[in-house]
Amino acid sequence: MAADQSLTKTGSEWLKDWDPNVESKWDSKIAWRTLWVTTYALTLGFISWYLVSALAPKLNNIGFHLSKPELYWLAAMPGLAGGGLRLVWMFMPPLLGTRRLVTYSTALLVLPLVGWSFAVRTPSTPYVGLLALAFLSGIGGGVFSGFMPSTSYFFPKSKQGMALGVQAGIGNFGVSLVQFVTPLVVGGAMLGSTLGAPQHFVNKAKGIDKSTWYQNAGLIWLPFVILAVILAWTMLKSVPVKSRGVKDQLDIFRNKHTWLMTSLYMLTFGTFSGLAAQFGLLTNSLFSGFANAPDPVKYAFFGPLVGSAARILSGPISDRVGGGKLTVVSGVGIGLSAIFTGMHVSPHSSADFNVFFWGMLAIFFFTGVGNASTFKQMPMIFEPRQAGGVIGWVGAIAAFGPFFFGVLLSFMAPTILFWGIGIFALNAAAIAWYHYARRGAEKPC
Repeated sequence: MAADQSLTKTGSEWLKDWDPNVESKWDSKIAWRTLWVTTYALTLGFISWYLVSALAPKLNNIGFHLSKPELYWLAAMPGLAGGGLRLVWMFMPPLLGTRRLVTYSTALLVLPLVGWSFAVRTPSTPYVGLLALAFLSGIGGGVFSGFMPSTSYFFPKSKQGMALGVQAGIGNFGVSLVQFVTPLVVGGAMLGSTLGAPQHFVNKAKGIDKSTWYQNAGLIWLPFVILAVILAWTMLKSVPVKSRGVKDQLDIFRNKHTWLMTSLYMLTFGTFSGLAAQFGLLTNSLFSGFANAPDPVKYAFFGPLVGSAARILSGPISDRVGGGKLTVVSGVGIGLSAIFTGMHVSPHSSADFNVFFWGMLAIFFFTGVGNASTFKQMPMIFEPRQAGGVIGWVGAIAAFGPFFFGVLLSFMAPTILFWGIGIFALNAAAIAWYHYARRGAEKPC
């Protein structure tokens, strides 16, 4: 990504004569420092984005009275916000530069983290207020479409699959991290009564009656957010990118490959994000009526964990064998796994959970593979300036996954949903093979 000298910004934060594809004009130390700082901030973004998924399954236990559709919609709202806000953040890298973009975006995460700490202490909070807080959580999802293309400016094409795979994969760990940590930190007061009185947690079916501190779920991350803001402001640089504003970036929509890659990433990350947001509620909906029912919060984090790990591992592989081929593998894997899982969402006892659980993990694994491979493809298919815009765009559309899945599950039988995913995935695999993986493909990558 060569710096555009005609638009070079002034100030020490802006790099001069930067071109990662020319060894003499690339500083690997700056690139790697940028990767690690922005990845840390992105992880916190995902934590904020999926905080609602960790809280929603337990809200009724601490005094709220929300119906099943209301809970699905609540868990879906961060997806609606994240997708919409990504459509804004995708235009930000050339306008703000990496340093200001990451610093300001990370600081905004304070709003949902603090907001939810107050809401969980007040069961009388109106539902519209909960939806508003869920929308604010979507800020953490929106930043993805700014951070990822911004990071791509710092690495040569030969390393972008690895760099973006690492950043997105570790960032995705924020989903499983917040779902894993939340049950651990709500069991006691972190700072005595300083952070507020406990909630009365009741589960009559399991004979549980105890005090909990669900405000900890958001507040525990505040020191990490403050540290990320400091690191971003003091350690990051910015690349002057050739763009004369928003209008200059809209030419990506005249390229058919923008739409093809949108469908492929909607399959991979859309499915990952959608199921990650709804896994706990879906588990609770399917199995809570049985004796010895599984606790959804003890299992929900495994899916995002597997998907995130697969994304990290698949980044270097896609650099070696090509993103197109791995995307085909991902599509077939998601399709078969979804059809299999769809055959096991009408349980007869809690013993059926194991088959459902492993089917879900298989889906998450193959979404992780595809999340990495598609991000390897885009910098190879598009010129550098367009690649950043396309990455932001497809990330924005796929971020609607939690919203789409939440809405569909609020009125659709899970069997239909999973079979629909399976058919869509197999069709996407055929698209990836024809356009990007077969011999003689228009854009082999």
